[in-house]
Amino acid sequence: MRQKMVFVIFVFCVGTVVGNLLIIVTIKSSQTLGSPMYFFLFYLSFVDSCFSTSTAPRLIVDAFSVKKVISYNECMTQVFALQLFGCMEIFVLILMAIDRYVAICKPLWYPTIMRRQVCIILIILAWTGSFIHSMAQIILALNLPFCGPNLIDHYCCDMQPLLKLTCMEIYVINLLVVSNSGAICSFSFVILMMSYSAEGRKKALSICTSHITVVILFFGPHIFIYTCPPTSFPMDKMVSVFYTIGTPFLNLLIYTLRNAEVKNAMRKLWHIKTTSENKR
Repeated sequence: MRQKMVFVIFVFCVGTVVGNLLIIVTIKSSQTLGSPMYFFLFYLSFVDSCFSTSTAPRLIVDAFSVKKVISYNECMTQVFALQLFGCMEIFVLILMAIDRYVAICKPLWYPTIMRRQVCIILIILAWTGSFIHSMAQIILALNLPFCGPNLIDHYCCDMQPLLKLTCMEIYVINLLVVSNSGAICSFSFVILMMSYSAEGRKKALSICTSHITVVILFFGPHIFIYTCPPTSFPMDKMVSVFYTIGTPFLNLLIYTLRNAEVKNAMRKLWHIKTTSENKR
């Protein structure tokens, strides 16, 4: 059973990385995918690859190890990576929603509002905000006193599992974690869904089905994990595996299988590559 689970995780991780790299190369190489939507999709694919690989390789190695040990520095690095790329994915999804909102509700102003310079500034702000968020989380984690035994009842190092190992009153710390991560997830989710369901914008529901699906799949588990108290639930680990490994893989399928422009660009790129190789 364990080997089957590890094999599934391995397939998801490899599929996520390879598929997202293909999307990145396609967007960079294609002249037809130059709109802001694909500019943001480029970063979503990059972040998904990093988010998935921040946990999956370690999980696979631990599955075949007798002693499942992670050093303190590796654990803190994993916390930082999870918070950085998880927060960045939230911000990129918000930027993609803003792009769709402007395209649908302000079509005449779209070329002016979502010009290239604006998109670059928005991405820089997203990276900056993600870095500040992850630094706040890692500073909290580095100042936690651990009394031992330092056994993490989880498959990765994250803030909530680490809080259970501390030998101090964690009410205030947990409140800071929830107000930081939980509030960002919940508030962003509400804003995103309101942008799609507001009166006069109902056509966004039919046009942006893919994006809405990704938002629900990503934010649902995040809200569950980061707004709950630091107590163990039987489904905590499964939810964490889903949003760190399963969701990036599903994002890949949703944005490729449901996007005709991306599929056509991939076919053209493959055709050009095979043609150039045959001419050699």
